[in-house]
Formats: sequence, structure tokens, C-alpha cells
Amino acid sequence: MFELKPLSREAVGRALEKAERYRLLNEPGEAESICLDVLQVEPENQQALVTLLLARTDEFEDMGGEVARAQEVVPRLEGEYERAYYAGIIFERRAKAQLKHARPGMSAVAEGGFRQAMSFFEKAEAVRPPGNDDALLRWNACARLLERLPRVERSVEEYEAPLE
Repeated sequence: MFELKPLSREAVGRALEKAERYRLLNEPGEAESICLDVLQVEPENQQALVTLLLARTDEFEDMGGEVARAQEVVPRLEGEYERAYYAGIIFERRAKAQLKHARPGMSAVAEGGFRQAMSFFEKAEAVRPPGNDDALLRWNACARLLERLPRVERSVEEYEAPLE
């Protein structure tokens, strides 16, 4: 095993800029690594936690990402709004990845994910800060996607899953 080299506190801001850049370059592994370095120095750094969560959801695109790895970040987020909003992001991004890699029945699975995301976005909406309609925008995007999915008859019980 290697002993990782610690990041200096003075380098945190620049490191977070690099993490965001790596996310935009579709290199979520690099972004995740940087966030983990930042969190070693500043364990409660909210920007690092959010970027880490988003980097882990970026990995859903190639179906290599695990929902649990992204979800483990949620309890560390400060604020009820942030926890609900980013939990919704996890389900929404996973559902989109499932649609991209469509196999028989995957549309129904993705639909359940979108509905879970929408439930979290509704929770976030209820406690959102004034002027922040991000949860509404995400809910609407999910609703529009669901309207375009092929309809298959299913019972409501199939969508019920633990939300936390």
C-alpha cells in the first residue's frame, strides 16, 4: 500500500477547481480522487462533498458506478434541502444511465428511479431557500422524461422502495 501525500489547506480552493474541471472533461475518477484528498484536510467541505457525489454519479453513465457509493455522501451534506436534492440527483442520474443502456424491462426500472427522484425533489422543494427553484426544475425534467417513456401497465406497488 502507498501512503497518500496530504494536500495543504492552502491548495484546497485550487484543487476543487481542478476537480470540477475533471468532471467537465468526463474524468470522474480524477475528480473523485481530488475530492477525497480535500476531504482528508477538510472533512466537512461541502463543495468537495457535492463534487464527490456528482463525480460518483458521473460513473453511472458507463454503468460502472454504484448507487451506494454516491448515497454514502448524502448524510454528510449540511441541510435538509441539500440532502433531499442530491438524493434526488442520484436517482435521476441512475435512471438516465439505465435508459441509455436499455435492455428489456429497463424502461420500467428507470421509471421507478425517476419517480424516486421526483419524491426527493418534492421534499427539497418543501424546504428550499427563497429564490432556489432547482428542485422544481429537476422535478419538471423528470416529469417530461416520464411522459416520453413508453407506457407499460404496472401497479403502484412496483414503484414503492425505501427512499432512505
